Amino acid sequence: MKRRIFLSVNLLVLAAAVAAPLTASAQTKPLPMRENSEGQVRASVTPQNLSKTADAWRFEVRFDTHVTPITQDMVAVATLTDDKGATEHPTAWEGDPPGGHHRRGVLVFKPIDPMPVTITLHIREVGGVADRSFTWNSAGP
Repeated sequence: MKRRIFLSVNLLVLAAAVAAPLTASAQTKPLPMRENSEGQVRASVTPQNLSKTADAWRFEVRFDTHVTPITQDMVAVATLTDDKGATEHPTAWEGDPPGGHHRRGVLVFKPIDPMPVTITLHIREVGGVADRSFTWNSAGP
């Protein structure tokens, strides 16, 4: 009898785990860094936490060049779009000020609700490149 109850409880737990929607657990695994080396500036972006429960979505951004200073206002040149075409503008840039050949920081966005299938971070007009796009599947790599 105890064995039957134990098996029944385990089956219920397993069924609940399988039935839980994927997006509810989205971002339990980190999303990979994306890189763009167009023009004379190398840019890399790594999402930090894109979960449904996060108070903000954060993207670590790095720029490297040996040609011209990177002077853009990152809040003004970045946008985040989802698979339905909705666009969000960053609420903050937490990082190096304009200037220099190496800039690092974090772009902060309001989370998109409901959780999109894909998200694309666009960074415009850095290093003479009209639009650098970095895309992730919100359910994982």
